[in-house]
Amino acid sequence: MTCLLALLLCQPWAAAAEQPVLTEHANKTLEIYRTIVEVDTSKHSGNTPKVARYLAAQLTEAGFPGEDVEVLMKGPFAALVARYRGDGQSADAPILLLGHMDVVEARASDWERPPFELTSDDSYFYGRGTIDNKFGIAQLTATFIRLKRAGFVPTRDLYLVFSGDEESGMSTTRMLAYERPDLAKAAFALNSDAGGGDLDKRGRAVTYNIQAAEKTYATWEITARNPGGHSSRPREDNAIYDLAAAIGRIQRHKFPAKWSEMTLAYFQETGQRLGGELGEAMVRFAYDPGDAEAAARLAREPSYVGTTRTTCVVTMLDAGHAENALPQSATATVNCRIFPGESVADVERALRQVVADDAIAFNLLGDPTESPISELRQDVVAAVGKAVHGRYPGVPLIAYMESGGTDGMHFRKAGIPTWAVSGIFMDPDEMFAHGLNERVPKKAFFDALDHWDIILRELAGPSGNGSARAAAGH
Repeated sequence: MTCLLALLLCQPWAAAAEQPVLTEHANKTLEIYRTIVEVDTSKHSGNTPKVARYLAAQLTEAGFPGEDVEVLMKGPFAALVARYRGDGQSADAPILLLGHMDVVEARASDWERPPFELTSDDSYFYGRGTIDNKFGIAQLTATFIRLKRAGFVPTRDLYLVFSGDEESGMSTTRMLAYERPDLAKAAFALNSDAGGGDLDKRGRAVTYNIQAAEKTYATWEITARNPGGHSSRPREDNAIYDLAAAIGRIQRHKFPAKWSEMTLAYFQETGQRLGGELGEAMVRFAYDPGDAEAAARLAREPSYVGTTRTTCVVTMLDAGHAENALPQSATATVNCRIFPGESVADVERALRQVVADDAIAFNLLGDPTESPISELRQDVVAAVGKAVHGRYPGVPLIAYMESGGTDGMHFRKAGIPTWAVSGIFMDPDEMFAHGLNERVPKKAFFDALDHWDIILRELAGPSGNGSARAAAGH
């Protein structure tokens, strides 16, 4: 009995009668998944090089030449680039396969389970990064290993391109997107960090969503300042109170509803299939985006509000300097996800008007990135459709705009069309990425094992690639 098999059998779910016998590929994917989830790769951990080196070792052990597997450093963060060489018979440009190895911070004292240990019950895997994005990293890496061991030789080069700080500064992302001439030659990129299928409450597939655009990510620090003084001599004005008033105004403000042809088509199809009160609101909004009642109903749904408008939310606070002193400053971090067509400057002007206090200082952090929509390619849709319909026949494939931000924004900006096509199918209300007790349905994990294998064989395999090129008009 292998160590891994013994480890699997020690898990509560493994003893269940309905648990299937795991294949070699399932075992390898789960081994990689467990290993990387159990490494804290949040911003200040310094551990993305550890994960990059581990993944590199897995790939070279599977037969990838050492010169084709690179661990690249950018400050304290690491990126991984692994080339799967094509046979040179095709003139098709390479395909990039994107993911990120880092995670957002997780405070163990807040979690019900240890965040950096892969635990499970009858239904779920738990741990920070189980969905965002170590699910994609494990599935892609294991698929490369599976294909290599099966003797698969693609007709075009394939590249794993894993960043190390997508959740913070994206310095490794920018390096990969803008500073690598070999990657810049790619025909397109497929991203594991978004997209995927939606299930309803009964586990029925509603849609499969292909991420073709993302909102602009922008963050401001807003600061109230005050001379301060001794806490025994309170002033009428107070930096914390002034900031609190500004925060309350931001909380109550709703940016106007926005839409594009893509988002309206998404709501029409999703609403018709979802049904119920929420589905009805989606359809009403799709046919009349000026329907204020329907827009307000969608705005109450965390899973969908970002698709209807720009959103700004306060995410961090820093105030005061001593318990017995009046605060001299108070700062809030305001994170905005900006609908395409609105500029960062427009949003700042709107926030200033909402705050309505000229004494509140605004400081835009970083350099926000605006990226274009990637129009769907027929060959990509056909390949993804084959993978998806093998699991859920007939489910519609719909292009959508991501409310959050991914590495894809930089590759799109660099001129590389990018679509996010994760293998996950789950209820969107169970998406706890960035939150407490992040989890993935075990069924979703095991059902996704063939997803990338099918897509890559279709787009870069000797038989599938020919038909794919013909479908794309090549």
